[in-house]
Order: sequence, then C-alpha cells, then structure tokens
Amino acid sequence: MTGDVGDLDDAVTVFNAVRPRLMGIAYRMLGSHTEAEDLVQEVWMRWQAADRAAVQSPVAYLSTAVTRLAINASQSARARRETYIGPWLPEPVDTSADPYLGAERGEALSFAVLLVLERLSPTERAAYVLREAFDYSYAELATMLQSTEPAVRQLVSRARKRIRAERRTEVSGSEQQSLLSAFIVAARSGDLSALEKLLAKDAISYSDGGGAARASKFPVVGRLRVAKYHRAFHTHFWVGVEVEFGMANGRAVGLLQRDGTTFAVCTVTASEDGIDEVLWMMNPAKLTAVA
Repeated sequence: MTGDVGDLDDAVTVFNAVRPRLMGIAYRMLGSHTEAEDLVQEVWMRWQAADRAAVQSPVAYLSTAVTRLAINASQSARARRETYIGPWLPEPVDTSADPYLGAERGEALSFAVLLVLERLSPTERAAYVLREAFDYSYAELATMLQSTEPAVRQLVSRARKRIRAERRTEVSGSEQQSLLSAFIVAARSGDLSALEKLLAKDAISYSDGGGAARASKFPVVGRLRVAKYHRAFHTHFWVGVEVEFGMANGRAVGLLQRDGTTFAVCTVTASEDGIDEVLWMMNPAKLTAVA
C-alpha cells in the first residue's frame, strides 16, 4: 500500500458506508452496544493495515472480519457473564433513527430473541444473525464461518428451532406499548390486581443492576410473585421519577429519569397470554446508548 492521503480517504469512505452493517452484526452477536463499538473500531484498524487493492469485495471482507472477531469476543463474554452479579440483560440501543440497526430486516434485535441467542453457541448465533437479519446466502455464510454449505444450513436450522421453541409469538408493537404503559401505571401505584391482570401466568421479572445499582440478584418468577414484587417497592422507588417513552431494539421502552438523569430502562415482552417478561436495565454502564 502507498498509504497516501487520497488512499486513506478512500478507505474511510468505504468503511463508513459499511459501518452501520458492522455495528448491526457486532451488536446482535454480543448484545452490547459498547462492546460492538470496540469491535468495529478494531475492524477499522485492520482495514487501515490491509492490502485494500487486493480486496475484491470490501463489504464481504469487513463483514467477515467483524463476524470472526465477534465469535471470539462472545466466547470470552460468556465466561465473564458467569461471574456477572445478578441477571444479565442485553444493552438497549436506540432504534428510533435506524429501526433495523444496519440490517436488511429488524430480525434478532428484540430483547426476547437476544435473550434466546445468548443460549446458542457463538457460531450458531453468527449463522442465524447473518442469515435472518442480513440475508447472506448459505454460500457466503460458509466462506465467512470457514465451513461448508450443509454445515451452515444445519447451524441456521438448529438456531431457528431453538428460537421457535423458547419464545412465544410477540404481540404487535402498539399492543406491547400499551401493555408497557399500563404496567408502569400499575407498578407506580402499587395496584396488585391491575398488575396480576397484565401478567402472564408464568411471567418473569429480570433486573440487571450488574452490582452497580440496587436490583434483585435473582429473577422473580410467576404472576403473583412478580406482581407482589413490584408492589413491594412502589412507595419509595417511584418518588421523584419521571417516565419518558422511547424506542429501543424496535420496541417501546420506559426511560426512568430522576433529576434529569436516566437511571433505568424498563420494557416488557408480551404474547397473547399477557406480559411474559419484565426487563429492568439498571446497570449505568449499559444505558449510554439510550440515555
């Protein structure tokens, strides 16, 4: 490479055009906006050092680079999460400007799917994300994952089955938004009966404080327990709190603010049975992409 200014300008232009896609792949692989940004920065460093004249397809080259880095990163992230304090939830990302977050489709972006993806192997997760969200062909997947077409078809098929088995069909965005709004009203007032009516029989409440914010270190399971749990802290938790509604991961979220600072993000995943999961993101380090 000559490394002249014009050549570097071209490298920047090409990279910036592909960057949203790289962020979309990395975020879906890691469930962390912060870690995804670090990974994309590492791909940029590699792109600067690469023999770019020999690269036939920059999109394929950069997408492959971020995918392989993400597979490695997700293996070490999995080990870190074993020592994480309390439940781990994905880091919410603001999708109001880019509803698909750099993808062909908004697949593998909802909290419900990201939580199931956590239970797949990193390679299964990569195959599913690349196929379902970015519409890569099986031939492209085989190259990117250093595998064969039959093997990657199997990976995608296994991932699809797992996701179908572990998640219910979600309600529409508008229904989810009205359930979230009703839940926040009921939780704020401590209305046990209203909370029970909104929750599915086997509802679960997860609170991710990561040891940096006061939050339950264990999931709360079952309609009555979840309702009682939210009623128990309503008198002190909601004092001085303003709620602003926004969009994260393609769904409505409540941004809870005190003194102008967002300290928690609350959302729900819901099916025709009612609210299946209540998700409280309270770890300050995870709120930077939406705060």
